[in-house]
Amino acid sequence: SMKFTNTLLKGKLQRRYKRFFADIEVNNKTVVAHCPNTGSMMGLLDQENEAWISEHNDSKRKLKFTLEMIKVKTRLIGVNTHRANRIVEHALENKLIKEFSTIKNIRAEFKYSDDTRFDFLCDKKILEVKNTTLMREDDIAEFPDAVTSRGTKHLQKLKESIKKGYKPYVLFLTQIQGINNFRIAKDIDSNYFINYIEAKKAGVNFLAYRCKLNSKEIKIEKKIKILNV
Repeated sequence: SMKFTNTLLKGKLQRRYKRFFADIEVNNKTVVAHCPNTGSMMGLLDQENEAWISEHNDSKRKLKFTLEMIKVKTRLIGVNTHRANRIVEHALENKLIKEFSTIKNIRAEFKYSDDTRFDFLCDKKILEVKNTTLMREDDIAEFPDAVTSRGTKHLQKLKESIKKGYKPYVLFLTQIQGINNFRIAKDIDSNYFINYIEAKKAGVNFLAYRCKLNSKEIKIEKKIKILNV
């Protein structure tokens, strides 16, 4: 599953900079952690937020630590986007996503066309995963946290895939502890929202599942409600 190899170290976030670096204070020392999230991380970066990092003793790595989770108010949020597909793969293998519980074959990194890959092909179902970490109002997760032209392109390709006999799904993997609702942040990317509505009408399926998070593992917990109709 998405078990961490070692239990995570807890510290305090000092700052994130140059996109891929975060200073974390652990036991009165500041360490530099790799920040594996290219998004804006809106709402997550307040100084002194509790942060959890993993430690790697691999001599080939430039940085020994990786930022994994941040606590915002009372909720843990998983910020390592590289882990999203492994969390979903574990969920598919263990039938934790009920819409995919009868599938026989899981293929990761499905090459749909020359310019498009989707995260998974499960029998005839395409599954595209969107990691979700934004929470501006209590108990509502949102995506995207910045304009996503790539996300919009994916929606258009998913819509087109229906004509080729595929059943397309988008999964908003909500790495926010205990949250119950999800919506598209249309004020952040109105173009994505318009394309979402069109894709939905055309037959693209949208799902939001939240994760259970702790310092030992992250895994899919349950389906949550999508508020944009």
